Amino acid sequence: MSHPSVLHKRLSHLLPSLLGIVLFGASIWAIAQELRHYPPHTIWHSLTAIPIQQVGLAIGLMMLNYLDMTGYDALAVRYVGHPVAYGKTALAAVTSIAVSNSVGLGLFSGSAVRYRLYSTVSVPGVAIVHIIAFCNLSFWLGLFMLGGLVFILEPVSVPDLLNLPITSVRPLGAVFLIGVLSYLFWNLLSRKPLKFWAFEFPHLPFHLALGQVAIATIDWTLATAVFYALLPASTTLSYLTVCGIYLLAQIAGIISNVPGGLGVFETVMLLLLGHAIGSTTLFGILLAYRVVYYLLPLGTAVLLLGLYEVRQRMGG
Repeated sequence: MSHPSVLHKRLSHLLPSLLGIVLFGASIWAIAQELRHYPPHTIWHSLTAIPIQQVGLAIGLMMLNYLDMTGYDALAVRYVGHPVAYGKTALAAVTSIAVSNSVGLGLFSGSAVRYRLYSTVSVPGVAIVHIIAFCNLSFWLGLFMLGGLVFILEPVSVPDLLNLPITSVRPLGAVFLIGVLSYLFWNLLSRKPLKFWAFEFPHLPFHLALGQVAIATIDWTLATAVFYALLPASTTLSYLTVCGIYLLAQIAGIISNVPGGLGVFETVMLLLLGHAIGSTTLFGILLAYRVVYYLLPLGTAVLLLGLYEVRQRMGG
């Protein structure tokens, strides 16, 4: 019989590796699920129907977006006071976000990726939990900040399909904006944690809190820009109008917890944009957007995770 300490040591080596294999498998599954909904010839037709310059611009904006999102983890490790090289934090950010976007249940899938990668560079478990919480909070702060501004400046009608008690997003925008500004002022003026119902938000130095909001707001701004870049050149819709519709559709998709908001996001976009662009054209654009913003990053994340696991097995 193995001694308990020996068994614990074996498990501590085995479980992280097993987690890496599970995450890799889940990512492959997500790609297969996406492709099952859209046959290759449909994807190819949707992409070729959009001018190559627009597809290239969308891919460039997507890459810029992911570069910005590396800031989530760069700030998070500063917050926990555990220095990690930028290359490691960038890998954790890019892979975890790409996986959570497509696998769904981002609080678990993305967090599992971060836990796996940070545990291999000796970041304590408690610090990893704080990094994950910091990044998830940043994500929502950006959505609320941009959503608050856009929903107030360019409110869109709420489709009945969403079953919300409001007909316009303007009140929602006011709530979002008040929430983010309250968070910033609290960190500026107080040194105590912020308690809200059952939640407790730790106090951050103001420059970190401001960085959180800025990076996450740029994230959502660029994500919308990727979609906007794919719209027909003849469209008369402003970026602000499309941004409001895009954010509302994303919120509906996130609430649904369907992987990548698949189906929910498209439905809301078709309901609110179909009359201006045409349902057939818009469906092709939505499909191209899903390839550029979800499948390409996920494929890259799978490759990076696979290479990382191989290096870990080889003792690199």
